[in-house]
Amino acid sequence: MKKQNPKAIQDLFEKIALDHLFIQTLETQMSDRLDFHEVSVWGVKSALQAAFEAGRMAATQSPTHTNRA
Repeated sequence: MKKQNPKAIQDLFEKIALDHLFIQTLETQMSDRLDFHEVSVWGVKSALQAAFEAGRMAATQSPTHTNRA
């Protein structure tokens, strides 16, 4: 299995957080107001679906991908 680039993974996490949860950064800000967010359940579901789809796409694009039963 091909090892993923940590920067690319972090960028993907941040894009999902912004696009689906409206969270500007995943960096710790040392402030409750900035570090804790109230999000809708449909936002969480959407973010999880995006992450799942990204993983599925990465797995199918991997040159070493094989189907195992």
